[in-house]
Amino acid sequence: MVEPDERIPTELFKVPVAQRVSLKDYPTAWLGTESMQKLAVEELKDRAARYLDEKNAELVETQEVLAADNRYGVLLVFQGMDAAGKDGTIKRVTQGVNPAGFHVVSFKQPSRTDLDHTYLWRYIKELPEHGLIGIFNRSYYEEVCVVRVHPELIAERSMPYREIDQTFWQERFDDMNDLEKHLVRNGTLVIKFFLHISKKAQKARLMKRLTDEAKHWKFSMDDLIARNHWDDYQLAFEDMLSNTSTPWAPWHVIPADHKWVMRALVAHIVNSQIRTLSLRYPPTDVAKIKAVREAIKALRNEP
Repeated sequence: MVEPDERIPTELFKVPVAQRVSLKDYPTAWLGTESMQKLAVEELKDRAARYLDEKNAELVETQEVLAADNRYGVLLVFQGMDAAGKDGTIKRVTQGVNPAGFHVVSFKQPSRTDLDHTYLWRYIKELPEHGLIGIFNRSYYEEVCVVRVHPELIAERSMPYREIDQTFWQERFDDMNDLEKHLVRNGTLVIKFFLHISKKAQKARLMKRLTDEAKHWKFSMDDLIARNHWDDYQLAFEDMLSNTSTPWAPWHVIPADHKWVMRALVAHIVNSQIRTLSLRYPPTDVAKIKAVREAIKALRNEP
């Protein structure tokens, strides 16, 4: 997708801090820089696939050092409308990575136990330990997106009565910002992606699920219910992005109409952000060197 001397303009997709976001300002069908757009679509797809393979190989190596270093953890957060491509992007970007090195959690409807705890509880207990890459397919941000569009869900939670006004939502934004600040301060890198799909592209993907019997398992009537609230979700997403893109955990709005573009961008950002951690293999101390030498000697002396 890109030549070695051509940088992907990731700042184009990064949400500024403390600025009001309008999703209309972010593309859903980006096809690369000006020079990339001169290429035929099939050539762009081929370059994107090769670039993604390179980033996969890079992440395989990086994850190994992350595990050995064990001073940091990584949390990848994916949000977006149904059929935006969260599952496929996670699968493709982590292709080839040691399965023991990352942990994917897909958050569905909360259980009764979840509802009897504070709303962040079920997310906090799934946070990655140091040395691992944790991936949230949907996340605590559902609590200011789905719940905001359907505030009747709040009544299902065990909690004191509250007026559901702008102060209520602002307090939730503050909670999430504080949680992420705590994580970053203590060694967890938080990388957040909002997969930005157009209503037209979502319709095409939903139709594909409905007309391909092998994809029926992916379909839920909830997908259509959410689509009927499209404008409400866009407003909720804009408020979420405006209030929770911070210096320590900024959002990236990724154009999602073209899967191959979306996956290449996500892979690029993940790798470039993890590189900022200055990971290293731990130095070998005297005791370990002695143990290694003894182990070599023992193996060589085996009958």
